[in-house]
Amino acid sequence: MIIKRRDFLKISSLATASLLVPNFLQSMTLDNALNPNQKILIVLQFTGGNDGLNTIIPTKNDIYFRERKNIAITDSLALNDEAGINPALSYFKEMFSEGEMSVMNNVGYPNPDKSHFRSMDIWHSASKSDEFLETGWLGRFLDEECYNCQHPTQALEVDDMLSLALKGENNKAFAFKDPKKLYQTSQEKYFKSLYDHDHHHDDETVSYLYQTLGSTINNADYIFEKSKAKKSTQEYPNSKLGKDFKTVASLIKSDINTQVYYLSIGSFDTHVNQNDRQQKLFGEINDAVKSFVADMKANGLFNDILLMTFSEFGRRVSQNASRGTDHGTANQMFFISGGLKKKGILNALPDLQNLNEGDLIYTEDFRKIYATVLKNWLNADSSKVLGWKNGVYDFV
Repeated sequence: MIIKRRDFLKISSLATASLLVPNFLQSMTLDNALNPNQKILIVLQFTGGNDGLNTIIPTKNDIYFRERKNIAITDSLALNDEAGINPALSYFKEMFSEGEMSVMNNVGYPNPDKSHFRSMDIWHSASKSDEFLETGWLGRFLDEECYNCQHPTQALEVDDMLSLALKGENNKAFAFKDPKKLYQTSQEKYFKSLYDHDHHHDDETVSYLYQTLGSTINNADYIFEKSKAKKSTQEYPNSKLGKDFKTVASLIKSDINTQVYYLSIGSFDTHVNQNDRQQKLFGEINDAVKSFVADMKANGLFNDILLMTFSEFGRRVSQNASRGTDHGTANQMFFISGGLKKKGILNALPDLQNLNEGDLIYTEDFRKIYATVLKNWLNADSSKVLGWKNGVYDFV
């Protein structure tokens, strides 16, 4: 069979919905669910470099207010005697007070890179700043844990494109935006007849696309069926993130085999008029997380869920001339769960007297946090996934 260019492009378009999911080159039986009470990780990426100092505010630090005369947060919600949280994150304050949220400050890595793309690659791959890896930390987790798996839906990203974080050497996560739309596309007569007609081809690339097309069709059906298995009575905001969290919640409540979910929101690249932009994004995050946590609690699942946030870097301590902040270095991470072992603020606030040319100096390596989550939450061998042998934290 000679494939036409038009057909090749159509196959490629649907195959890309799963971002060339791993090498499952045979028909798949997707019937293995998670074990009861198995832990689930949700990663929420703050894309663009969120300003950590206007997120967790050092309320008693004169340097903060002096260096940010126009953008300092003066009405923060108190977390303790020295720190407050941005008022747009009011539900985060509630979770903090209830012992359902922890904060790790000063997270970063040696020799930080201020490029969005490079620093995000470093966070996604868990590499050193001078090391370039083609696999992500969660992708390598899939490689280690799923070496004999036939279920690519063990990790899902709610997006059109698959992030580096979820790409392993032998296994990759499955990326999609909307279960229903993915299913409807996969069921189009053209794709079904094309795959049924001839999915064996002499050309290696075309053959792989056909195989991926078949896998996408099978997985689209599986994800869609699971997404509607248990209807939620919980109301979610109509924002993009609200819809994404609703999708994740519907899948978690089913018996799908997914252990890792990946979401993102942005952009936090607030060089100009920072407070308005950050407040809007925080409002979306706050409302979406509030609905999601309520949903998980109502279904008795909150203790087995860990929601972790990160951003590729923070911002500089001093504001710029445009009432914004420029690319910086260290930042904080949030951990939200009903199963935290340590709650509250886990370490010291940023030291604003000891800076590196105007930037914060990291004290916690993000790879140690990844190692903690892998070992203590996902029950994985963090040293094999990360090559990290410098210990872990005990907050989960």
